[in-house]
Amino acid sequence: MADLASQRPAAAAARPPIAAVRPAARLDFATLGGVVGAFALIGAAILLGGRPGAFVDVPAVLIVLGGTAMVTAISYSFGEMLRSAGIVMRALVYQREDPSQTALNMIALADRARQRGSLDLQNVLEQLRGDRFLYKAVQLIVDGTPGEEIERILHREVESTQQRHQRSAGILRRAGEVAPAMGLIGTLVGLVQMLGNLQDPSAIGPAMAVALLTTFYGAILANMVFLPLANKLDRNSGLETQVKQLVSLGAASIGRQENPRRLETLLNTILAPEHRVRYFD
Repeated sequence: MADLASQRPAAAAARPPIAAVRPAARLDFATLGGVVGAFALIGAAILLGGRPGAFVDVPAVLIVLGGTAMVTAISYSFGEMLRSAGIVMRALVYQREDPSQTALNMIALADRARQRGSLDLQNVLEQLRGDRFLYKAVQLIVDGTPGEEIERILHREVESTQQRHQRSAGILRRAGEVAPAMGLIGTLVGLVQMLGNLQDPSAIGPAMAVALLTTFYGAILANMVFLPLANKLDRNSGLETQVKQLVSLGAASIGRQENPRRLETLLNTILAPEHRVRYFD
């Protein structure tokens, strides 16, 4: 797509340039820094207390981590949990696509199709392979698919993507609900062990550690890992959905052979005011 700007007529030379189809993956320092920073603060507080070893308890870890994984698997399948891991990684490594640039790209394609015909878009297909969704949209245009059918096909794919993201976020939310509950169960286990060994003072300490640390672990996992990551997945999914909606509307408009100026107006209706574009002016 990068050479589309150079192929416009001289009268359009002042129009916004066309950027790369898909940005390189970047590390989300906000997510990584938030998780690492939160754990670092808690770790510093523990170290300042003077006994960090007191916060490590293997039975408590088994109850909370193992219990959370097993109970979450009751609501979902192991396959779904494994597949969601790849989507969860998008909370740390992402490809942030600019909605404004996507809109400009679609208008540039519409402008080219109006000037040279829809079949001419096959000359830029190879440049679009970096974005599978956009490549599919332009391929449908080149194949002569009617605009209404293009919109239906792409809309179904957007819905399918949303469902996958919602399922992954749902797994994290379910784990966020289960972790504190497993902490409470561990607390009850520890209290029962403690009350059953009141005659043995040496058994009271380990039992009390299980009782308190399971609650501690469950609260940390839920509120510092699972729930924040679920919210970040929802946010990223919303941004990705918006970009795909722009592509769908643009492809359908090109398929209906509408005026690119009308497409610009249409795309600006779903862009935030600060992201609205001016291609022809």
